Amino acid sequence: MTDFTLAFDSLRAHEPAVSWTYRLRRRSQFGFALIRTQINLYYFWEKRWFFIALAIGAIMLSLPQPEGLSREGMIVLTMSAVATILFITEPVPLPTVALLIIVGQVIMLGIESTVVAKSLMTDSVLFIMGSLMLAVAVVKQQLDKRIAYAIVRLTGTRTINVCFGISVVSGLLASFIGEHTVAAMMLPVGITLIQLTSDDPRKVRGLAAVLLFSIAYGCSVAGIGTPSGGARNAIMVGYWKEFFFDPTNPETRRFLVDYVSWMAYAYPMFLLQLPLVTMVLLFTFRPEYRDLSRAVVKLRSQVAQQGPMRASDWVAIVFFALILFGWISQSSEYGMGTIAVVGACLFLIAGLVQWEDVNSGVNWGVVLLYAAAISLGVQMKDTGAAQWMAKNFLAFLTPIGAEDGIGLWAAISMLTTAVTNTMSNGAAVAVLGPFVLKVAVAAGESPIILGFITAISSAFAYLTVVGTPACTIVYASGYLKATDFLKVGWRMAVISTIVMLLAAILYWPLIGV
Repeated sequence: MTDFTLAFDSLRAHEPAVSWTYRLRRRSQFGFALIRTQINLYYFWEKRWFFIALAIGAIMLSLPQPEGLSREGMIVLTMSAVATILFITEPVPLPTVALLIIVGQVIMLGIESTVVAKSLMTDSVLFIMGSLMLAVAVVKQQLDKRIAYAIVRLTGTRTINVCFGISVVSGLLASFIGEHTVAAMMLPVGITLIQLTSDDPRKVRGLAAVLLFSIAYGCSVAGIGTPSGGARNAIMVGYWKEFFFDPTNPETRRFLVDYVSWMAYAYPMFLLQLPLVTMVLLFTFRPEYRDLSRAVVKLRSQVAQQGPMRASDWVAIVFFALILFGWISQSSEYGMGTIAVVGACLFLIAGLVQWEDVNSGVNWGVVLLYAAAISLGVQMKDTGAAQWMAKNFLAFLTPIGAEDGIGLWAAISMLTTAVTNTMSNGAAVAVLGPFVLKVAVAAGESPIILGFITAISSAFAYLTVVGTPACTIVYASGYLKATDFLKVGWRMAVISTIVMLLAAILYWPLIGV
C-alpha cells in the first residue's frame, strides 16, 4: 500500500470529525455575522432621527431658493430645522447638537471661527452659567426638612393650605434662582410629607399628585417672574439688546430691559397664578387626606433631631440676599451674568461648596447648548432668515384676521406653547426669539410685548414630562404617571394663557410699553 493510499484512508477515517469541526466553524461565523448585523441595525434604529434630520437638511438645501431669502439665510433656516428636530428627538446628546451648530457656522456660512467663538459668550450665557453654579451651592446646604416644617408652621396642617404653601415657597424661590434648582430642593419636602402620611403609594395617589404638582407648577409659573427665573428670560433680554439697542440712539435704551423692569411686567402675573395652581390641582386630583397632622408630628421630630441652624446656613442665606440685591440694583451697569458669577465665587471662597461639587453638579453641556442656540439666533437675524419667516408667518395669519393685535399675540403664544412642550423652554426661546422679534417689526407691534409673550408662554410646558426641568424632576419620584401631566396640564395652559393675554391688554399699557 502506497503512502498516498494510507494518507487517503486516514483522511476518510477522520472525515466525520473534520466535517463537524468545519460545520461548527461555519455556524460560529454565521452567528457572529448575524450578531454584527443586528448590532448595526440597532445602532441605525437608535440614531434614525439623526440621519432623518440630515436627510431633511440635504433636501432643504437642494430645493430652489425661495424669493426674498438669501443663500446664507436658507442655510441658517436649514441648520435651525435640523437642530430643532435633534432637540426634540435627542438621537445624540444635546451638547453634540451645540457643537454641530458651531461647526456649521464656520464651514457652511464661512464665518471665521474666532467670530463664532466670540458670539458664544454673551452676558446671557454667563448668567446661565453663574446661575447653575449657584444652584449647586444652594442645594448643598440641605435645608429641605427645615423648609417643609417652616411651611406647615405657617399654613397649618390642612392639605389645601399645605399645597398652597408649597407652591408659594417653590414659586418665590424659583422666581430668583431657577426652577430646576428649587424643584430639586423641594422634591424631598413633598416626598417627606407623602411618606410620613402613608408608606403605601396607592393610598396617597391623589395626595402625591397634588403635592408634587404644587412644586412643579409653582416653579413653572414663577419662572416668568424675574430674569433669573429661567434661561429663557435671559435669552430674550439678550435678543432685545442684540436686535434693537443702538448706543448712539438714546431712544433704544428701552430695549435694555433690566431686572426691575422685567419684574414689573411679569411678577404680578406669577402672584396671580399661584392660587389658581392650587385650585386646578385640587379640582383635578382628589387627595385622600384632608389633613396632614400625622405627617407633621413626625416631621417635627426629625427637625428637632437636626438641631439648630448652623452658621454656614445663615452665611449662605446672607450671600444669596447679596446676590439678589446685586441683580436688582446693579445688573444694568455690570450685567446679570457678572453678578451671578461673583455670587458663585462667594460660595467657593467661603468654603460653602467645593469646586469638585460645582464641576460635577453643573451640566456644562447645557451652558454650551444655550450659547450655540443664541449664536444661531443671531445668525438668523444677520442673514435675514428671521425677517423672511416673519413676513410669511404674517401672510399666513392675515386671512384669519390674526396679523396684529390680540390675534397675533394669541397665535405667538400658542406657537410657543406647542414648541416648548417638545423641547426645553430655553431652547424654544432661542429658536423662536429672532423670528418673533422680526414678526413684531413687520406687523408694527411692540417687540417688548411680543418678546414677553414668547418668553412667558415658554413656561407653559405643563403637558409633558420633558417640557420643563421641574416636571421631569417630580416625575422622577415615581409617584406620577405621564398621563397625569396631560390630565392637568391642558387646564393650566389655558388658564395661564388667559392670564397673560389679560395682563398684555389691561396691565402692561399702564406701566408703559
